[in-house]
Amino acid sequence: MNILPLAAPQSQLDNPFAVLLGLAVVLVLGGFILIIARRYKRCPSNKILVIYGKTGAGQSSRCMHGGGAFVWPLIQNYDYLSLDPIQIEIPLKGALSLENIRISVPSVFTVAVGTDREIMENAAVRLLGLTLQEVSKQAEEIIFGQLRQVIASMRIEEINRDREVFLSKVQTSLEPELAKIGQVLINVNIRDITDESGYIEAIGRKAASEAVQQALIDVSQQEQKGSIGVAEAQKEQAIQVAEREKVRDIGTKTAERERAVKLAELDKERIIGEQAAKFQQEATVRDSEREMRVSVAGANAQAVTGENEAKSQVARANADLQTAEAEAYQRGETRRREAEAGVREAQYLAEAKAAEAEATKIEAEKRAELEAAAKAQKAQTIVDAEAHAERRRIEAQGEAAAIFARLEAEAKGNYEVLARKGEGMRELIQACGGTSQAFQMLMLEHIDHISETAAKAIANIKFDKIVVWDGNGGEGGSTNTANFVRSLAGALPPALQMMKDIGGVDMPEFLGKIVAEDSNGPPAVESPAEPQDETEPPAGTADGG
Repeated sequence: MNILPLAAPQSQLDNPFAVLLGLAVVLVLGGFILIIARRYKRCPSNKILVIYGKTGAGQSSRCMHGGGAFVWPLIQNYDYLSLDPIQIEIPLKGALSLENIRISVPSVFTVAVGTDREIMENAAVRLLGLTLQEVSKQAEEIIFGQLRQVIASMRIEEINRDREVFLSKVQTSLEPELAKIGQVLINVNIRDITDESGYIEAIGRKAASEAVQQALIDVSQQEQKGSIGVAEAQKEQAIQVAEREKVRDIGTKTAERERAVKLAELDKERIIGEQAAKFQQEATVRDSEREMRVSVAGANAQAVTGENEAKSQVARANADLQTAEAEAYQRGETRRREAEAGVREAQYLAEAKAAEAEATKIEAEKRAELEAAAKAQKAQTIVDAEAHAERRRIEAQGEAAAIFARLEAEAKGNYEVLARKGEGMRELIQACGGTSQAFQMLMLEHIDHISETAAKAIANIKFDKIVVWDGNGGEGGSTNTANFVRSLAGALPPALQMMKDIGGVDMPEFLGKIVAEDSNGPPAVESPAEPQDETEPPAGTADGG
């Protein structure tokens, strides 16, 4: 089947009107496509596309950030709002603070058109078609007003001390106002805060002075801490060095003792091992010999048993044969056979006795082996006991050495203490000028303890009552009580003098003193005035039960 190409009719090619109509249709379609392509607008990322005109009921414009949209010719048009940040310098001067002090706050504010739906609509209404200067002027006026309002609500110290709070209040107050014209606040940079009266400068000098004083105090405290830390570190170093030396010495002595003990243990283990190996070898030899003898005896016993059984079978066969022959021969032949049987029985008895003797011999050998094993165990026990005793002796020697070292160290310490005490006593005697003066000084140093001890000695003695018996008066009409008091007063001065000689303590003179010493008698004693006898009841009476 042949397919012929289609061709336009010759009549249509000859008609010029059809050609022109086709060209017009092509041109209209191409122009329409070109118009559609030119009226489709794309929005860059740093701009906002604003389509205005007939955009819908109740809308003055339609804003887009990113993407694209078709702008109908004749009934719609479009424009762009830039999203580039705008820096606005605010040279604010003479703004009144809460204390009515005028301050200057030069600053730089950075604003830009916002991308939220409501803010974009406000920017399309307020800023579309304006120049950059006009937009900056609108924002500048709003910033001036809100900045003055925030400054008027704060104190200078708050503005100067806490910039974060100040900037937060500025941002909170300014953002709603900028949103009304379609802008947002990006950044606030406060350059400096000054006042005409010098109040902020005075606050700065005060703070600087306080900081300098605090720094000096901190330096002094740190130096003090450093000195204390150095002293503590030196003390800790000395303590640690002493501890390490002590640990080193103890470790050295312990290692030496352990080395000696370990060497002794190794020697003991070597000796015990050699003895055990020797005993084991001998026991092995004895076991092998015993097994060999047992096996030989068993073989002999089996051989004897086999021979006896064989002989018994032969005897039974011969007996049967002889019995048969005896039946054929005469009775005399039977007697001869019986005599032969008696002979064989005697042989059997001899062989049994020989086997019994062999068994007795084997049993004796076994008993000897058991005795040898017992003797070996006894010898092993003796070796173990001697090794244990040697170990105990070495341990006792180590403990004795340790005790000796400890006692020697204690003796050295006691010797050092006594030597230092002797040197102190020698210096005290030299400083006091003599042994008696030093003794007096020591007596005075411990007089409180002596008094306390004397008081404790009689503290627990209870006197329920005192009974005084007074008889007739002595010579000169004096009573016994008066004589006792007089003799007591006469004995006081020598005792006081002895206390002075020994302890260096001077007692009051009204207690008595030694007046003179007679060459032929004891020293004369000047006694105090004789006390009145006020303790007497009538002679011959008693006070108390």
